[in-house]
This record gives sequence, structure tokens and C-alpha cells, in this order.
Amino acid sequence: MFEELTTRFEVIFKRLRGHGKLTQSNIQEALKEVRRALLEADVNYKVVKDFVERIQTESLGQKVISSITPGQQMIKLVYDELVTLLGSEAQSVRFSSSSLTTWMLVGLQGSGKTTACGKLASHFRKKGKRPLLVAADVQRPAAVEQLKILGKGIDIEVFSSNHDPVNICRKALDMAREQGFDLTIIDTAGRLHVDDALMQELKQIKSEVKPEEVILVADAMTGQDAVNIAVTFEEKVGLDGIFLTKMDGDARGGAALSIKAACGKPIKFIGVGERLNQIELFYPDRMASRILGMGDVVSLVEKAQEAFASDEVEKLERKLRKERFTLSDFYQQLQQLKRMGPLESVLGMIPGLKMQALKGLRIDDKALTKVEAMINSMTPGEKERPEIIDGSRRKRIAAGSGTAVQDINRLLKQFGMMQRMLKDMNKVNFGKIPGGRFPF
Repeated sequence: MFEELTTRFEVIFKRLRGHGKLTQSNIQEALKEVRRALLEADVNYKVVKDFVERIQTESLGQKVISSITPGQQMIKLVYDELVTLLGSEAQSVRFSSSSLTTWMLVGLQGSGKTTACGKLASHFRKKGKRPLLVAADVQRPAAVEQLKILGKGIDIEVFSSNHDPVNICRKALDMAREQGFDLTIIDTAGRLHVDDALMQELKQIKSEVKPEEVILVADAMTGQDAVNIAVTFEEKVGLDGIFLTKMDGDARGGAALSIKAACGKPIKFIGVGERLNQIELFYPDRMASRILGMGDVVSLVEKAQEAFASDEVEKLERKLRKERFTLSDFYQQLQQLKRMGPLESVLGMIPGLKMQALKGLRIDDKALTKVEAMINSMTPGEKERPEIIDGSRRKRIAAGSGTAVQDINRLLKQFGMMQRMLKDMNKVNFGKIPGGRFPF
């Protein structure tokens, strides 16, 4: 996410650090590079122009503070403007003051609308809501079936009917009220392009259900196309917020940086992976921090708290102190780590971790799956006492997990090194590490 832009900013600020103070000359030089970096990230030209002008005005009026470097001063200026550009502060979704809240998701075909419905339902059920998914997309073949499969996978009910979209929504709301649902999420139809028939249908549904939120689902990787689509939907239908999908695959970030300024509506959610739990609330200050390579400690801790159950962490700590960390414990930690999301996303939240240092590094999430397969092919006794795994056992484990004996050897060697490291840490009386202590 924002990898290219983050790398460019790191280079710009590094050059500034070589100067003794901010001057009009080095400010102009830095802003020229900032402008180029944003344009290459596919940020809207007018947005870039206004952004750079505001920073220039602010920087020339800044007093030189002896305790910080010019690079740090410029980072602060750029950070403040990025936060403003992204929406200033997080915008939460609205809930009805009555018993039933209705959200309507709109967007073009292929933007990830149906999956976004499932993500929102799953996320807010964890917050105590009882959601009902509504299959109102009768245009796309298999759209209703896709939503039903998603709903079944997360055990959330889906309403569908052989009526027109407006009647489907009306009947869904009646059922929701009768059966005690408190959140309905409507999956509307999309097209491959914006057309009058689509807009008319969406306006009819909006008029009928009077939703608390009309959320546009847009593909972040389409850059300025996503921005133009947002502007059109705001003009034709009226929006309350944006759900940007595929943010994990967007190295440039043009849509995220342009969309609020272009259509006036805030980004409320982002999709950071294909799984239904890979959804994040959008915080402008946290995102600006990530873009500038400063990490995002708050989100990292929140993810860790969600992934690592406190009772399991305490149990693991007791075992570590007794030097009884086994392959079973290792496997459990892998499961919890995977729940935090893709490793690249997690690494991007760590402050001080330079994107240039990660450039070219392939972080293969499938490697975790391979390790899981090897551990799952072991007997309970082998997991608890890896030292009993001899040559014949290694062959059996390799055959059972679809790996090679060399892979088993490597796993056991690395695990042995980890055990020795933990033993050494015990000797110096290790302290508690917030958010999950030892994730491996």
C-alpha cells in the first residue's frame, strides 16, 4: 500500500536533512519533487497543485526551530496536509435511532461490491450487530448466488426474491423488522460503465428504503477512474462515504489521495485483502503516517489485540517461562499471526521500517501454509517433543505434507534455534511484550 509514494518521500526528506535550515531555495526543490511524486502516484492534477501551494505557504511562514532538522519540519508540514487531504478525521458510519439501520452499497460491476457487503456484515456482527444481507443485484448472473455463498461462509442470513430490486428491498426490510435484525446491507446492481438505467434504479431504491448510508464501493487500483466514478455517483445518486477495495495491491495511492477532495465524501472503509476479515476503518492520520514511512502503531496494536486472545497469551507466557515452548504452541502462534492479515501489511505498520529496505523482498504468505502443513502431519507426541523426530519420521511427515525432507530439517533447525533464543531470554527475565508477546 502506497509503496512507491512512500519510497519517493523517503528520498526527498533524506536530501533535506543535509541542509542546516529551511530556505526558499531548498523548499522549492523539495516541493518540486513532492509534486512529481504525487503526479506519478496518479493523484489528480488539481489536488496536487492545491496541496503543494498550501505546503509552500505554510513552509515560508514557519519559524526555524533549532531542535529539529529541515527534513523533520518538512515531514510535519507534508503530514498535516496529507491528513487534511485524506479527510482530517475518521468518519464513522451512521446508525438509525430506531431499531433498524439500512446501508446501501453502490458501484460499478467488478469493484468488489458483493464482497464488501460480506466484509461489513462480518465486521459489525463482531461489534454486536445482527446483520441481514440483501441480494438486490438481479442484473449480474450469479450475483445472488455469490452473496448466498458469502453469507453461508460467515453464518449471516441473506434475503433474496424473484422480484424487481425495489420490491426485494421493501420485503427485506419488512422481514428484518419482523425477525429482529438491526442492520440491513443492500447489495445493488452494477454495470461495466455508468448509465442512466443504473442510476435510475439506484435512485428508486434509495427513495424506497431511505438508507442511513449510501456507500460507494470503488477499486483503488483504477486510480483516477475511481475518482471520476465517485464524482458521478455523488452527482446522480448522492453518497455518504466510500469503501476503497484492493488497497493492498495499490502501490501508488492516487484514488485514496484524490477522492475526498474530488467528490467531497470521506473514505470510511478500505479493503486490504481478499478474506472477509481483511477490512479496516479508514483513519486519515494513521494513513498519512503510513505514507510517510512512520508506521501505524495504533492499528498494529489493535490488530494484535484482535488476533491474540489474552488467555492464550498468558498461557503461552507461562510455558515460555518454564521453557516448554513446543511445535503445538508454534502452530497456534502462526494461526494468530495470520489473523492479523498479510505480512506485508503488518510490516508496513512498524515505525522506522524503511520501504527501501523491503524493496525487492518477497514476503510469501504461502510459506506459513507450508509450515502449517508440516506441523499438521506430525503426531501429538512429535509436536510436544520434536527431538524424537528421526529420519523415518521425517520422511513420513514430508510425504504427508507434500514437502521434502529438507523442508522438515529446516523447520526443526529453525525451531531449535528459536527454543535456544527463548531460553536465553528467560535468563535475563524478559518483560511482557504488548499485543501478543512472541508471535512465533
